[in-house]
Amino acid sequence: MKIGIISGSHRPNSQSAKIARHIERTLQQQELCEATWVYELADNPLPLWEEGVWNAEDAAWQKLLQPLREQLHSCDGLIIISPEWHGMATPGLKNFLLMWTGGEELAHKPALIVTVSVADGGSYPVAELRMSSYKNSRICYLPEHLIIRYVDTVFNEDPATNNADAQAYFEARLSYCLEMLREYSLAFRQIRNSGKVSLAKYSSGM
Repeated sequence: MKIGIISGSHRPNSQSAKIARHIERTLQQQELCEATWVYELADNPLPLWEEGVWNAEDAAWQKLLQPLREQLHSCDGLIIISPEWHGMATPGLKNFLLMWTGGEELAHKPALIVTVSVADGGSYPVAELRMSSYKNSRICYLPEHLIIRYVDTVFNEDPATNNADAQAYFEARLSYCLEMLREYSLAFRQIRNSGKVSLAKYSSGM
């Protein structure tokens, strides 16, 4: 099993990237999957979406997207991480999700939403992603999600800088969410292998 982790912040040295690295270590240490893949938008900016994405003869787009397409195809489950910027998910993350319309990259694959905030925020990106990003990508968000508030006080490499009570809570909640993601990822293989999925006939959601 392979789990992909998308860090949706395009700021360098972001808290989202910190959380992505910690989640990857947790997956490996708890042996919840055999392989992981982390993609950070801060280091891999994509041009804004336009119709050339759908053109197989557009060499520039295909050069950008083919490596990502191969990685996403090989993932059984996904973790989508977003900070809350002005009450929204990041524009780079929304742009990333636009790339995978009508294909198998994200379709019928479970995904865990993780949002981060340096204060009491984090709920708006959850609502935004659940409301609008699944339609054509067919990504399937878990009922569970994780909002990491005051993220600068947890999951730091130096334990002395962490809020001990918050760290313990979020560690336990994260482990639970990742275990659920593993179970969903195993179950959704059956859906994708059933022969009932028809993305060619119905490439766009309603």
